[in-house]
Amino acid sequence: MHDEALDVLPALLAEHGIASPVLVGHSDGGSIALIHASRHPVTGIVTLAAHAFVEPITTAAIARARDAFENGDLAARMGRHHDDPGAAFHGWCDVWLDPEFAGWDITADIAAITAPALVIQGEDDPYGTLQQVERIAGSVKGSVTRLVLPGGHSPHLEHPQATVEAITAFADGLP
Repeated sequence: MHDEALDVLPALLAEHGIASPVLVGHSDGGSIALIHASRHPVTGIVTLAAHAFVEPITTAAIARARDAFENGDLAARMGRHHDDPGAAFHGWCDVWLDPEFAGWDITADIAAITAPALVIQGEDDPYGTLQQVERIAGSVKGSVTRLVLPGGHSPHLEHPQATVEAITAFADGLP
């Protein structure tokens, strides 16, 4: 990850006067939250389908997504939410599928996290296995609550009530 990308979240939080946030991130956003929490104070962290390292299942699913973008309707569906769906998609896909990215692993970084964490994962997530949960939970020094839900990569969409209840209970228990 480029150093300048790691400056965006701290700058945004500083601009809004937020010194010790509770970060909630999905997928790559969860990884960004973990990286931030390893370098800056946070009150707590919630990840949904976050990645701590690259798995073959992840790159295989992203290769299938690339095919759906190039040959299916994914580009059109993304066009409803992005001004430039090609830039958004390839900015994500091309990094993950770059052979030099295969060794990306933030395990050593997240060992610096002392804040409590809630780690949520779909048990059949095509983008990551439960090894992601175990790696995060085994690395973070703060207390960790794990929540594995049926389904795939978007527990907040597939099980919104259970996800919101878990996040609310987690946040209510923070100092």
